[in-house]
Amino acid sequence: MATNRVFELRNWVYVSAALGLAGCTTVGPDYKQPAAPQVVGYTTQALPAQTAATSGMALGGSQHFVAGQAVSAQWWESFGSAKLNALIEQGLQASPSLAAAQATLRQAQQSYAAQAGSSLYPQVDANLGALRQRTNNSGFGQSGGEHIFDLYNAGVKVSYNLDLFGGNRRALEALAAQADYQRYQLEGARQTLAGNIATAAMAQAQYAAQISATEAILGAQQSQVDIAHKRFTLGAIARGDELSLLTQLEQTRASLPPLRNQLQQTNHLLAVLVGEAPGAATIPQFSLSDFTLPADVPLLVPSELVRQRPDIQASEALLRAANAEYGVAISKSYPQINLSATLGSQALSTSSLFGPGSIIWSLVSQLAQPLFNGGLKAGVNSAQASFDAAAANYQQSVLQGLRNVADVLRALDNGAETLQAQAAANNAAEASLKLVQQQYLLGGLSYLQLLTAQQQAQQTRVNLVAAQARRLTDTAALYQAMGGGWRSNEK
Repeated sequence: MATNRVFELRNWVYVSAALGLAGCTTVGPDYKQPAAPQVVGYTTQALPAQTAATSGMALGGSQHFVAGQAVSAQWWESFGSAKLNALIEQGLQASPSLAAAQATLRQAQQSYAAQAGSSLYPQVDANLGALRQRTNNSGFGQSGGEHIFDLYNAGVKVSYNLDLFGGNRRALEALAAQADYQRYQLEGARQTLAGNIATAAMAQAQYAAQISATEAILGAQQSQVDIAHKRFTLGAIARGDELSLLTQLEQTRASLPPLRNQLQQTNHLLAVLVGEAPGAATIPQFSLSDFTLPADVPLLVPSELVRQRPDIQASEALLRAANAEYGVAISKSYPQINLSATLGSQALSTSSLFGPGSIIWSLVSQLAQPLFNGGLKAGVNSAQASFDAAAANYQQSVLQGLRNVADVLRALDNGAETLQAQAAANNAAEASLKLVQQQYLLGGLSYLQLLTAQQQAQQTRVNLVAAQARRLTDTAALYQAMGGGWRSNEK
């Protein structure tokens, strides 16, 4: 009998909640997605269909901008380096920063689940208690002195907030948006990690090539110093000429430690990015020949870009959360209806606790309407200001995203022309150095002319390597600027 009444009471609460929800409304504005940017391009001047090409030069190929091409989820594979692919996959699996972002996402998801469980469904609590009490009958004008008795009770309580005006549902919307925000933050962290590993690997290759070029120049200069010393011993040149060549040699030697330092720091960075200690990591050594420059690169239109970039999507999620919080603030000005029901048993002994005469029950419906609360209006105004700030931040995120793409596109175009010019300068400098060296050995040119040719050759080789590596890093930056293809990964 008692069990049947528990079921009847529970069903009554569910029916009451359903009837209340059927007639309830959700106050506050429904979220409307911001309009996509109306611009059709990223720069005031139209980009060329393809970048300049440097024939016969490694990483000097032309790149075509392919409008509307989808960005691959594993965009780093387009560089054709198995070592890079393995390193990025290691980082995605072992990076502590990603582990922290994943834990934060789980926290947000569980916060939503906890709020949903406590607000969407009735709360059912069971209680069991025992009381031993002594009373003095004389206090009630009765004879008999003291009376001692035991009281046992057991029951079930069901309570439910009717959420007539949608405050709880708006709060759930805000928590869902916060969970989305953390999901976009996680995707953005993945893309940033992959981009940082790729860029660091390319920088490592650049520094290694510049060190190699500088060491080659250093070897040539050492040979010149040795020859100059012999000529000085024979009285063919003055001591000052030999010392000038020696000065240039040592200046070139002094440029090597900073390059080695940059290379070593890059290796330390790569170790941390893949989740290892710098002193224990085994980092592969990259060269520029390990990479292939992608011939076709994606170019999304601005209206698609805002749906592709995780940072812009994260900013929009905060906008959705602020809109929902505004609705929560408004709902506090409306009546709150709480329903509760209790069904239990109370008796003087445990044997009769669930007997027919021990049943007790109660039904309670409570309505609370704020009449005067000076803080409610301020709370609504605060939520409105928070929404306005989120809207402005979203617009700023879109503008920064458009600027990021514009910068990278210009860098790709200008970087191709820079490599073209650096290759021409390097060819000219090498030819000039060979000619000057021959003439110097024959006594036709002075040591000053040889020094000048060596300096030009050294600088142009270093600049050439930097221009080659820059084309790689700019291409990696473009993939990131286009959102990194994370939506494809999500599917």
